[in-house]
Order: sequence, then structure tokens, then C-alpha cells
Amino acid sequence: MDTLLHDSDTLAFYDREAVAYAGRRDQAGPRLHDFLARLAPGARILELGCGGGQDAAAMIAAGFDVTPTDGSPGLALEAQKRLGRPVRVMKFEELDEAGAYDGVWANACLLHVPEAGLPDILARIHRALKRGGRFYAGFKAGDGGDRDSLGRYYNFPTEESLRAAYGAAGNWAELELSHDRGGGFDGVMRQWLHVEAVRG
Repeated sequence: MDTLLHDSDTLAFYDREAVAYAGRRDQAGPRLHDFLARLAPGARILELGCGGGQDAAAMIAAGFDVTPTDGSPGLALEAQKRLGRPVRVMKFEELDEAGAYDGVWANACLLHVPEAGLPDILARIHRALKRGGRFYAGFKAGDGGDRDSLGRYYNFPTEESLRAAYGAAGNWAELELSHDRGGGFDGVMRQWLHVEAVRG
């Protein structure tokens, strides 16, 4: 088990809180709709950190071929209940496919990857995408790794460190970062960094 690539305490938190976390009434937001609009109908999408399965449900309903995954067995089980289909329990470092997906959706999950391991995980995602494949991930901005009030680890990147991590992961034909503010399960409003990339 490579502790540089995941945080065991954070995964344990999601296992303990799986029912409550999955029970939130999250709706698919405009970022997901924009992401899907840029993919061909029926495109093959890998979802990392699917949580309770809300986004996967929206993607499946829109006709996409979705593979939902989560590193927490508890959350994977909750997502499986919602979706009525298997959800793979997979840590990010277990992704080993090449050229398999038209899109990778990683909403508010890669923000838990320890800073030193983020380029490795991004390189795995780059490899898993087909050429021209699209990739979205959202991060809570900051000035380096720390834990929130619930004990979850966050990498809290700056825009510069995030660009460097993506740059080390492979060739991207497009790489766009945008900012906004938003909350989370801990109820704290923070600055977010949203990254949309296309594999070169």
C-alpha cells in the first residue's frame, strides 16, 4: 500500500459516513452538463470517486457508458444501491488501463491525493484516456496539504502547483483552470479550482 498515493484516514472517514454522505441531495451541476456536452453520444466515461452515485446516475440517464468507481467500499455500496449496477472499489493508484476512455470525471475526489503523489495519479488518468479524451477534476485551493475539521486530508493546491502537477503527468492539448467559491460536507465555504483538460 503506497501511502504517498492515498490517505487511509480519509478513506476510513468515507466508510464511516457513507450513508450520510451518499444521502445528500446533490444535483448534477452545470460543469457536468458542459463536460457531457463536449463528448460524443454514448461516450465511455470513467468516474473516479463516484461517492453516492449522483453524478453517475445523471450520466447514465443521459445515455453515456459509465464506469463508476470509488476507493471507499462503503460509498461504492451506497452508489451501487442508487444505480442498480456494480460499482468498482478502486483506489486511484489502481487505475492501470490505457487508451480506454473518452472521458474521465473526477469531481471533488483527487483533492484527497497527497501532494507528492498527484502527478503519478494524473499520469495514470492521462494514460487511461483516448487521444482527445476529456478530463475534469475539482480541487479546493490553498497553500499545501492539510486536514479539515472532519479529519479528511486535502492537497489544497495553488494554481501554480496544480499546473505543474498536470504538466508532469503528460501532454495535454488543452488545459483550462477556473475559480469559484463553494461549500462541502464540512459546511465551510472555500475557493475551488476547476481543471478541464484534453489529452494530446
